[in-house]
Amino acid sequence: MAGFGILSCLTFLPLVGVAFILALRGNDEATLQNARYAALFTTLINMLLAFYAWAHFDTSSSAFQFVEEKSWFGAGLVYKLGVDGMSFPFIVLTAFLMPFCILASWQSIQVRVKEYFIAFLVLETLMIGVFSALDLVLFYLFFEGGLIPMFLIIGIWGGKRRIYASFKFFLYTLVGSLLMLLAIMAMYGVAGTTDITVLLKTHFPPHMQTWLWLAFFASFAVKMPMWPVHTWLPDAHVEAPTAGSVILAGILLKMGGYGFLRFSLPMFPDASVYFAPLVFTLSVIAIIYTSLVALVQEDMKKLIAYSSVAHMGFVTMGLFSFTEQGIQGAVFQMVSHGIVSAALFLCVGVVYDRMHTRDIAAYGGLVHRMPRYAVAFMVFTMANVGLPGTSGFVGEFLTLLGTFRVNSLVTLFATTGVILSAAYALYLYRRVVFGVLDKESLKSILDIGPREIVLLAPLVALTIFYGFHPSPILNGSAASVAALVKTHDVALAASQQSKAAALAAGVQTNLAAVALPPAEKVASAAKAAQ
Repeated sequence: MAGFGILSCLTFLPLVGVAFILALRGNDEATLQNARYAALFTTLINMLLAFYAWAHFDTSSSAFQFVEEKSWFGAGLVYKLGVDGMSFPFIVLTAFLMPFCILASWQSIQVRVKEYFIAFLVLETLMIGVFSALDLVLFYLFFEGGLIPMFLIIGIWGGKRRIYASFKFFLYTLVGSLLMLLAIMAMYGVAGTTDITVLLKTHFPPHMQTWLWLAFFASFAVKMPMWPVHTWLPDAHVEAPTAGSVILAGILLKMGGYGFLRFSLPMFPDASVYFAPLVFTLSVIAIIYTSLVALVQEDMKKLIAYSSVAHMGFVTMGLFSFTEQGIQGAVFQMVSHGIVSAALFLCVGVVYDRMHTRDIAAYGGLVHRMPRYAVAFMVFTMANVGLPGTSGFVGEFLTLLGTFRVNSLVTLFATTGVILSAAYALYLYRRVVFGVLDKESLKSILDIGPREIVLLAPLVALTIFYGFHPSPILNGSAASVAALVKTHDVALAASQQSKAAALAAGVQTNLAAVALPPAEKVASAAKAAQ
């Protein structure tokens, strides 16, 4: 369809909530409560709109759907939106998690309340824009624009070291993205357009693919984040407010994986195959090393942050296996991790709001005072471990299965991450929930209330539901993933045939030169010199 449609509504509806909050005057409690409700209702409406769009999404087609297109400032650029089975799950996930972020901040945020909810609503617009943009310039604007509200959320409403963490987050992600901007300019010079649908059909020379792949990799590797450019993530998680950690782990990290899916694999197939061993190596290091680092953490948030780096290692490993099982597993793992990691950070926020500390040593025996909390925390811990019957198992198993088909040694090392994840996750749960309730400060702690039950119950249900019934996500992405693998294989085969033909032509030329009689060789050399 031409013009503006449902994707534009999904993208820009949060700005309507921003306008309403900006119209509120004063800072009395009634005004602040109106700001909270405005943010909540806006995100709930957007969530329902996302569900409506998902219900009308054709999962059997690999083509882009709900396409909208408008000329943009007459500069040859276009406002173009569209989704397929690899992008729409992340839009639904974004819209789904945002109301949880608003509810999680209902009581904990008491300073600059209106500005806080404005930042989250603007962030929602930018995140949905990343996953729906079908123009490279538009994608880049949304991708980079998301840094600003997240920078403010960490820097204003964060912990004691919030300034350091916010600048580290901003600079790491900005530097990598500047290289991607240069690559976008180079692609425009070759193709004459920034339309992603056209660029997906454009064949870039192999030597150019190498540099373009590295430029995009610099941005997406930081965003995921991959080892060794992951060091900004633990600091950002520890200092961010609870809702900031939820959206950071649940959505922002997934932009890197989505970037690999949308750009690196289909547009630069030769370079992707060439650099696959590098990605496998970095993925295995991330899985093992960050799991070991998580084992020695004393801060609950930092432990879960390192756990996220390890789980993203499974994602990159599955993506660069170039198999349908591996890529579908990576997509599922990103969606599952978005739910589970968001829930884990919400669980940390529940006890932090009561005790104002995240030190593991400050807790113990919570099961005696918070049985409902203990059950919810247990479900998310088991999903983080990858226990069968939870959503965490499906993604990890498929990524390992897909990678095993191409490299069994990488799969062997990566599987040790499953064992290590059980070690650090169960170690955390045992120290926080089980044991003797001997700390005086914990003897009067209250179990989760109605608002927190509303927060955690849907996430518990989804974690178990997708563990037993993963087909809604797998079927939704199957057609697009199959088309991606087929396109990648065809492009790679064509490139190899081209190289073989060039090599054969070179060999024939050399043989012909060798077979020339002496007099003809001299004449040929003289002609070449002229």
